[in-house]
Amino acid sequence: MAEPASVTPQGEVYDWYVRGLRLLDAGNPAAAAQLLTHAANAEPHARSVREALARAQYGSGRYSDAQQNFELIVETNPIDDYAHFGAGLSAARAGDYRGAVGHLALAAALRPENRHYSTALRGARARLDAG
Repeated sequence: MAEPASVTPQGEVYDWYVRGLRLLDAGNPAAAAQLLTHAANAEPHARSVREALARAQYGSGRYSDAQQNFELIVETNPIDDYAHFGAGLSAARAGDYRGAVGHLALAAALRPENRHYSTALRGARARLDAG
């Protein structure tokens, strides 16, 4: 049985982005991810759209997809600490602790004052060492 065709939402890319952020803020990451996927497909190099999509995917438990989108941001901007942090958290949730440690170590090195980064790094290293 064929999958139903994807319906393009009403509005323009910016409208999809804004509505996606509102859904994400309202605690509906799965719906946000659907809208933001359309926006990311239309504007694949828009960092803000890609980050919002990754956050929505993470929030809806699609950790591998979130990691992939955060890593696309890192490919464009290797010193984006938040994208490394998101990729690391996503990798950890997906069970890839080696990948998580790599990204989290970079995030912590780029922003050593951010305790969230170092705490996440310690947790990922502990899981890696235990496994």
